[in-house]
Amino acid sequence: MARWGMVIDLDRCTACQACVVACQVENNVPPPGAEQAESGRAISWLRLVPFQHAEQGRQPELSLVPLPCLHCDHPPCTKVCPVKATQVGEDGLVAQVYPRCIGCRYCTTACPYTVRHFNWDRPEWPEPMEQALSPDVSVRPRGVVEKCSFCHHRLQRAKDQARAEGRPLREGDYVPACVETCPAEAMSFGDLDDPGSSVARLSQSPRAFRLLEDLGTEPKVIYLSKGEWGGEV
Repeated sequence: MARWGMVIDLDRCTACQACVVACQVENNVPPPGAEQAESGRAISWLRLVPFQHAEQGRQPELSLVPLPCLHCDHPPCTKVCPVKATQVGEDGLVAQVYPRCIGCRYCTTACPYTVRHFNWDRPEWPEPMEQALSPDVSVRPRGVVEKCSFCHHRLQRAKDQARAEGRPLREGDYVPACVETCPAEAMSFGDLDDPGSSVARLSQSPRAFRLLEDLGTEPKVIYLSKGEWGGEV
């Protein structure tokens, strides 16, 4: 089985947020209202977070870093769910089964990257935006936890297409919306266990690092730093 992962080059990223918009549109994430935004209850499967870094002899600088679910190999969120609504699937992605979720929010507390969101309100879209909802992604009800799925529905579609053509999946068959949309081509996606894939090569770069790597979560989203600096979120 493939081990799907993402590499984000912070040297290329311009923080334009095209990936954020693409994620919201592709996955039927409702736009937050003023009250939700003010109370900190806005849902965003992919957001830009401040990342502080410093080079020797220079003042610390602040960058904005795209942060989706990191689909860890050892995710803390799956260990605390009492109903197994979240688990690592056979394709290595951390899945969220919405009909099984009871809204206890243990997983949101366990996630060290704060990328899980509780759906406090019934999702609504201003007219005529509801006419543009994707039929491939379920609209989540109120009272469940949701998060980035690496556009898992696109994987299913790519598998069906490859099966119909009698061939295995190829690199580029399955690409999440954020990666496809990035105008700076700062995001790469593919099989981390395939030595010939672009993400496998990029993950071995001397600039490669993972967020909070010392926790042992082994995230499958890898970042390429801007030169030789380290930092913290």
